[in-house]
Amino acid sequence: MTLQEFFNMLGNNPNMIIAYFGLIPLTAIIAGIMGKGEGHISPWKYLYSTLLYLVSVPAIFAITLSVYFFFFERRSILDTDVYTQILPVLSMFATFLIIRRNVALDRVPGFGRISGLVMMIFVTMVFMWILDKTRIFAITFIPFQYVILMFVVFFVIFRYGMSNLLKSEKE
Repeated sequence: MTLQEFFNMLGNNPNMIIAYFGLIPLTAIIAGIMGKGEGHISPWKYLYSTLLYLVSVPAIFAITLSVYFFFFERRSILDTDVYTQILPVLSMFATFLIIRRNVALDRVPGFGRISGLVMMIFVTMVFMWILDKTRIFAITFIPFQYVILMFVVFFVIFRYGMSNLLKSEKE
């Protein structure tokens, strides 16, 4: 099964994906009611961390996939799949807003790693887009020190994203 076949299957049978991305914000609402004012202590902060990861990883993948489709494959925005490209992002924002009402997101374990992952994916996508748009003969007309400087800047940003992703958090 290819990735396209998997997305077609999800688009043709949306019940599972709607249930998944509907239950996560619903669980956050219920946890917010039950643990009112206690979101920064265990077990609530770990529940919130799990919910954030369960919704963020598919949403980040959906955003990355959308960027890839629009910039690299030059697809029309009208070809966007609501279930696999829009629903995960909406569910992520809804879950973030719901959880943020009960606890500061920086007090949730692992939240800094999610932002590091987003930064790392963003820099990688920008770098891939630049490589896609740049031709080998165009690089020869750019002074070599500017090419080196560009790679160093991208490496520093990439390293910063990786350090946020891999750092050990103080809880």
